[in-house]
Amino acid sequence: MIWHSVRQLISANITDILVVTSTHQMGAVVNSLGSGKRFGCEFTYRVQEETGGIAHALALAELFVHDHKIVVLLGDNIFERSIRPYVQEFQKQETGARVLLKKVQDASRYGVAALDEEQVVEIEEKPAQPKSDYAVVGCYMYDRQVFEFVRQIKPSARGELEITAVNNLYIQKGQLKYSFVEGVWTDAGTFESLNEAHSILFGNDNRIAT
Repeated sequence: MIWHSVRQLISANITDILVVTSTHQMGAVVNSLGSGKRFGCEFTYRVQEETGGIAHALALAELFVHDHKIVVLLGDNIFERSIRPYVQEFQKQETGARVLLKKVQDASRYGVAALDEEQVVEIEEKPAQPKSDYAVVGCYMYDRQVFEFVRQIKPSARGELEITAVNNLYIQKGQLKYSFVEGVWTDAGTFESLNEAHSILFGNDNRIAT
């Protein structure tokens, strides 16, 4: 799966890649990915020493990013098609963030976007009664403001810095855009979705459709 994430980023012409993983997984990840030479990119590695949430992991990228925009891609998300069109849309934005949405049947497993005709009104993390069928998938795009927003949020009830809280701060500023994911998408959060991820990758001969 992590090779898929790397290939997705490279398909979007992103070749400076920061990999954030846990202490006990770091050795295996480095052994698998190496320096990036075989992929045509360059890897930098950071260790997330505690389970602090996606926003906590994102904070580790601040010195890596400097003043550039950033694309965050979760390693368990599998896309049939390239994320390049969405990254290109984000590059046209002067400020703000962009999230990707996909209509799903089990929305309560995800951060769920409530929409009006033009924008995301609110994102709710794993709601018992979702306000829509549109999940916010694990690919997020941010400008430099994101690190200040991470510093503003507080841990959730489960003790993590939630990326949904960061996205909602962008919503409050009217700076969150969205794109709908074309093609098949899944994350590997359950045994069923892991099987679906295998099916997507084997069905495409482990290639990314354009």
